[in-house]
Amino acid sequence: MLLPDGGLDRARLKQKVFSDPVQRRRLEAILHPRIYAELQHRSQSLQAPYCIWVIPLLLESGATARIHRVLVIDTPEALRRQRVLERDGMDEDILAGILRSQVSRNERLHAADDVIVNDADLAHLQQQVTALHHRYLELASAAPSPPGK
Repeated sequence: MLLPDGGLDRARLKQKVFSDPVQRRRLEAILHPRIYAELQHRSQSLQAPYCIWVIPLLLESGATARIHRVLVIDTPEALRRQRVLERDGMDEDILAGILRSQVSRNERLHAADDVIVNDADLAHLQQQVTALHHRYLELASAAPSPPGK
């Protein structure tokens, strides 16, 4: 899976793990514990009112017990597919495999405490982010301090 320069061949890795669920689960078993340990480590050293962990497979990994709120960035399915295909240059088969490995849009929205809809321009997105930031500041100021802080 390595390129001649030593970098990761992400396209080849995607093709392999999203066409074979056993390989995907094997990779996740290797990576997820290390990723969560690093997230925890970095979070403990933060001096900020709140912290957002970006976890693309949060619901699929069953890691919701580690967090306080679930924020979903939602995009209608057709627009989501279009953006991924344009951004990553991947073919439809790989994208289909990726989408099969994820929970449905309805499941994500049902699990969400907060939702930002990313289907318009950047100004609209910024308005939503700003409003949610103020909400999170309110929640953080009302929350008890963690032990040792």
